[in-house]
Amino acid sequence: MPKPSKRITGIVPSGKDGWEVHFAAWTRKQAGEDIIMLSVGDHDFDTPSETIEACVNAVRGSNHHYTPLPGLPRLRKAMAAASTACTGILTEPDEIIATPGGQAALYAAVQGVLDPGDHAVVVAPYYATYPNTFSAAGASFTVVETPAEDGFQPRADMIRAALKPNTRAILINTPNNPTGAVYSRERLEQLADICKEHDLWLLSDEVYWTLGGGEHISPRSLPGMAERTLVINSMSKSHGMTGWRMGWLTGPKAMIALVTDLNLVMTYGLPAFISIACAEALENHYGAKEIAERYAARRGAMLDALRGLNDVTVRGSEGGMYVMLDISTIEPDDEKFAWGLLDREKVGVMPGSSFGEAAAGHIRISLCQPELILREAALRVRRFASNYRREAA
Repeated sequence: MPKPSKRITGIVPSGKDGWEVHFAAWTRKQAGEDIIMLSVGDHDFDTPSETIEACVNAVRGSNHHYTPLPGLPRLRKAMAAASTACTGILTEPDEIIATPGGQAALYAAVQGVLDPGDHAVVVAPYYATYPNTFSAAGASFTVVETPAEDGFQPRADMIRAALKPNTRAILINTPNNPTGAVYSRERLEQLADICKEHDLWLLSDEVYWTLGGGEHISPRSLPGMAERTLVINSMSKSHGMTGWRMGWLTGPKAMIALVTDLNLVMTYGLPAFISIACAEALENHYGAKEIAERYAARRGAMLDALRGLNDVTVRGSEGGMYVMLDISTIEPDDEKFAWGLLDREKVGVMPGSSFGEAAAGHIRISLCQPELILREAALRVRRFASNYRREAA
């Protein structure tokens, strides 16, 4: 075949990573082994029935036609209300564009603020797609790790040191995947100061905002930041709708108008029946409170079950759908530990190094299982860790 573009061949670099542990666990579970899957962040429960019925009714109501590029007006209005609650600052519908999932919102944000050759700072640990999203824009990036011993909070001095003359944006994620860290107001204010001093965009991934375990602080609400912050959001986590592929981007009106032009050549609008179901879910808060309470209970159950485990330290883990364990005292190679846990105790987790060097020496445990299964998994982790120390000795 003719030569493909460098843009497409450069998106995903070659090489292996900790996702191999997840794929092996999934394959073995499919083959009938008693594997407890705690490696990915997809809900173990279905989308709320009210949302499903809203979609069925919309399909039967002949909502099968093209929709406006930025999203149905009703959907944008509902998303604006959700964004007002998320970011703490009044949001109008023309400051919103609906996208096919949070990843598409991130892609649109990166395409909107970076030209080929521009530079960005990515705060780590990070969600797995971040680096490749910048690669797809032809931009370079520097990863700035957040120290584990500091609860994975971003440090302004480290971010300042990573800035270059062609830096145009900083990307953060709070509550964080994979660590569960919730960035403090103080650290966000320091980030805001950097953005204002250097005239930078701040890309803020807040898809876990309802699962924060406390007050959610969006950098968009800080003084002087609304005009330079793009907030990525999604229905996936907050409303139990991972497979529905609905997200949105919040930002300055002028930028949202430009991103709408990008949609002309990218998505050309979204399915009407899904849009209507999502609007109704947002308007009526279908499942949101229950899902937040469920993950808070699961987080508490998992942490209680792991409490007192010698030589293992909980890092971050204030919010989101994950618990991050520092196992470096037992085994510095987190991938080796994860493989051993899978082979010996049949528990699939993610090695922390899959998400950046800051999380090396950690394992990420997904809370996407019922409490009874999580408690059983905790017992298996305790047993494996204890036996690992004795065998090493």
